[in-house]
Amino acid sequence: MKGLQGCLVTGTDTEVGKTLVSSTLVHWLTTQGLRAAGYKPVASGMEQATDGRWYNEDVMRLHAAGSADIPPGLIGPFQFRVACAPHIAAALEQRPIDRMALVSGAHVLGGLVDRLVIEGAGGLRVPLGEDWDSADLMVDFDLPVVLVVGMRLGCINHALLTADVLAQRGLRLAGWVANSVHADMPYLEENFHTLQAFLEREHQTPCLGRIPPLGQAGPAAAVEHLDAARLRRVFALDSGDCTE
Repeated sequence: MKGLQGCLVTGTDTEVGKTLVSSTLVHWLTTQGLRAAGYKPVASGMEQATDGRWYNEDVMRLHAAGSADIPPGLIGPFQFRVACAPHIAAALEQRPIDRMALVSGAHVLGGLVDRLVIEGAGGLRVPLGEDWDSADLMVDFDLPVVLVVGMRLGCINHALLTADVLAQRGLRLAGWVANSVHADMPYLEENFHTLQAFLEREHQTPCLGRIPPLGQAGPAAAVEHLDAARLRRVFALDSGDCTE
């Protein structure tokens, strides 16, 4: 089976902007002339449309950002209606999450595009079954990781712990994004520079960008705050980095 090309996106917590960053990365890849798609292996929390269909907002946002002819069903193979931890949602629906199906689905979707952006559920250690979690699935995918740090109280500890676990699992932290989830965070600059220094020194990980509060604005606005040169290295787009 051919290896995947793209990146994994994880976060320091839930509601830190993973979907915004993931969809922005997909959008950026399409602006580089590449076929790209997002992949949300597991998503919990669905809403019902006026026509009766159920949908997950994160999956729809990833679909909207990518190549237009990719079916939404390929982007979100395991979607659960209740907004709770995925393994609990799966138990409520009596539909266990199939690890091998998630890996197979990634390879099917990856075969349709040039680069794939895989967004994890919640943080790095979210359980997906009785004896496996999001980190185990990320090892299966074997892609470089982009860490989304929600800039709020506690983010330094959360980010450094996440980076340490990634290293312990043998995953490469290719970059991190500072996403301002609170416009009035005290000591924002001090927190950012502390994170920047620690992640660079301990993990040789560059910051890929700082996204300010954007309200309802989406990927087209967020992409202006990312470093294109560093993104090219993450996705191995320069001739010397290509692994085709």
